[in-house]
Amino acid sequence: MLARVGQGAVDFEANAYVEGTGFQTIKLSDYKGKWIVLCFYPGDFTFV
Repeated sequence: MLARVGQGAVDFEANAYVEGTGFQTIKLSDYKGKWIVLCFYPGDFTFV
């Protein structure tokens, strides 16, 4: 599975903090048709 510029992202699930409700499991497909920004970073205290 490779990310490609100009191609759609693969649907995935992740835990996310939602203000006012706490942590929830969300899917990328929940936001279909909307603009979103995805930010990934290595876990804290890793040697990357």
